[in-house]
Amino acid sequence: MSKQVEGVSEKIETCARKEFMEKGYTDASLRTIAAEAGTTTGSIYSRYGDKEGLFSALVGPAANEFIEIFRSVQEKFHAMDADKQESSLDDYTSNGMMQMVEYMYAHLEEFQLLVNAAHGTKFQNFVEHLVEIETDYTYKYMETLGMKPKNNRVLNREFMHIMNKALFESFFEVIRHNMSKEDAIEYVVMLEKYHSAGWDIVYRECC
Repeated sequence: MSKQVEGVSEKIETCARKEFMEKGYTDASLRTIAAEAGTTTGSIYSRYGDKEGLFSALVGPAANEFIEIFRSVQEKFHAMDADKQESSLDDYTSNGMMQMVEYMYAHLEEFQLLVNAAHGTKFQNFVEHLVEIETDYTYKYMETLGMKPKNNRVLNREFMHIMNKALFESFFEVIRHNMSKEDAIEYVVMLEKYHSAGWDIVYRECC
């Protein structure tokens, strides 16, 4: 097996970020990436397998770590006693969202690709995966506090999924709108308050 030339992978990934960012995954061209990087498409295939493998190399580590951070926040919260969960929900939620903002802006290019350019890859369901985790833990929270919906037609898994989807789609608008980190923090603080107030009303009326 021939030895890979040092520095080529870095050039490929730099050019791939630019191509994916400008055109999105579907319309991005490996030929263009290879030409810009001064290499061949064969060199890309030998390193990454295919176009999705290249995209995955760019965003996969950040996407997976973000999901693990989010899951860890949920696990730590649900390990608390029921009384502690109820009294600290708002603060814990706010701190968790700030932790996610910090991580996202520390890996801004990766999240720009995830949010704006991932259609056609396995990462197009990135937000949906977060929503499913949030919905599962919303159920756990209700069970822990003994909250039983009076009308299952209203407060059911489908409703929770839709509301949580609205939250996460709104959360990632900071990327779609190219907000600065400072503006994003202000936006997410208000978003969390808005979301929490809505759930408080729903819980009071349905449980």
